[in-house]
Amino acid sequence: MATDDSEAADELHEPGEGGGHDIEFYGGRIASAIPLALFVVWAIFQSGVLQVSDTTGLVIGMLAALVVGMFFTKGSWATYANTIFEGMTQRVAATAIVAWLWAGMFAQLLQDGGFVQGLVWAADVASVSGPLFPAVTFLLAALFTTGIGTGYGGAIAFTSLFYPAGVLLGANPVLLFGAILSGAVFGDNLAPVSDTTIVSAVTQDADIGGVVASRFKYAILAAVLAFAGYVVAGQMMPGSDVAATASASLDGQPLGLVHVLSMLLVIGLAVAGRHIVEAISWGIILALVFNVGSTVLASRGVIESGLQSAPALLFRAPASSGLAQSLEWLPFVLVVEDGTGVTGSLYSGASGFFPLIVLTLLIVAGARIMIQGGGFEAIQSFLLNRVATNVRRAETTMVLGTAFVNSMITINTAAEIAIAPYIARIGERFNINGYRRANILDANTSALGYIFPWGGGVLAGYGAMRSLGDTIPVVNPIDVWPFVFHGWLLFFVFLAAAVTGYGLEYVSDRESEEVSRA
Repeated sequence: MATDDSEAADELHEPGEGGGHDIEFYGGRIASAIPLALFVVWAIFQSGVLQVSDTTGLVIGMLAALVVGMFFTKGSWATYANTIFEGMTQRVAATAIVAWLWAGMFAQLLQDGGFVQGLVWAADVASVSGPLFPAVTFLLAALFTTGIGTGYGGAIAFTSLFYPAGVLLGANPVLLFGAILSGAVFGDNLAPVSDTTIVSAVTQDADIGGVVASRFKYAILAAVLAFAGYVVAGQMMPGSDVAATASASLDGQPLGLVHVLSMLLVIGLAVAGRHIVEAISWGIILALVFNVGSTVLASRGVIESGLQSAPALLFRAPASSGLAQSLEWLPFVLVVEDGTGVTGSLYSGASGFFPLIVLTLLIVAGARIMIQGGGFEAIQSFLLNRVATNVRRAETTMVLGTAFVNSMITINTAAEIAIAPYIARIGERFNINGYRRANILDANTSALGYIFPWGGGVLAGYGAMRSLGDTIPVVNPIDVWPFVFHGWLLFFVFLAAAVTGYGLEYVSDRESEEVSRA
């Protein structure tokens, strides 16, 4: 996402580093990790043991973990409580929230505007079968996410649009969801306007252009292998039973493909350097024009049927309201007997992510507590002094350290900001080039944020999936983690590079001319 995440990096790491700590805990600095550690334990229990994928349950788990952590605080609890407030106001949390809200509204408009039906029609015409659909979806999701620069937005859009189309064509639901998440990983890692790309470059004193160019060979290697994996797995894994009964009702409706223009507009504006909120807002406006305009044309007999049977934004007013009845001629007002309320594409697209927004705020608050309590510094010092004793062990520790932090802070940008100082310190100690450090940092946080069942990217796609209706099967996030091929391959490519020294560059090998801050 094209935002100034250097500010977020500075903000998240303000007081508490290098000197005294704002919060002291019984048990020492490592006890500040208790809230996040308890959350991970609960997430594994809920997702793996109970087989329940419910974001609301994760919210309760994180809330309880924050309460438990308070009992380990020395002195006044007010400092602990204020740190929770500070964490919840971090810009890094707002970045993810904005991506979910705007992408959710945009995807819902396209879904209600018949884009899924258009995809089914286009796939049938192009003879793209269900078994091949996951591989094609991976490529398209990778291109889309690279263009707009937000993996969360890509996961939401493709789960809302390509997932139902692929399931109805006979693709395996679990494999297809994994392909969508893999595409999100690719774009989050490689896009020059991605928030993770920006943070990784800024925190390692490297320019964004050089960082993207230096990581391209790793991303492409993992992508080629992932694409081959989806082609092979697509032939081996059977599709859902819903495909045989539901797809017939969606055949022969090409009009929804007009929304390709809406997606291209968003990509074009993002690539041109416009803020992602501006880019998606223009996409929403164009989608509204298509949906509402086609409905008007259909009502006048110009075309056979419109894209959307109900208004994109619908206010339901009570029949007792005389003013509401006088305004019923408006296309977004409907007089009903059972009270008031708001429904429609914009509301539905945004509201599905409300629990995930709360969870994000709480997780970032937990990260802030761990930073202010010295937990991250304690872990970094241990790894730096005891584990990273030579260059290859240092780089291996970088890879595994980012994986560990990402398991606790499931919002990948927040995890990246938290671990970035350690990556910089160890890299400087062994004279490792800033490009190399940035690539290790970004690849692993981008990849693992879409693999862990409680990760932000997985839950964003899962939230979009749950809004698709009863006819489309919902994939449990605990089932999809082995099939995020590009994420796993990217992780193991960098792990192998660290262990073998492949691609290792020192500061003297190449120097960054400038550090891009936007």
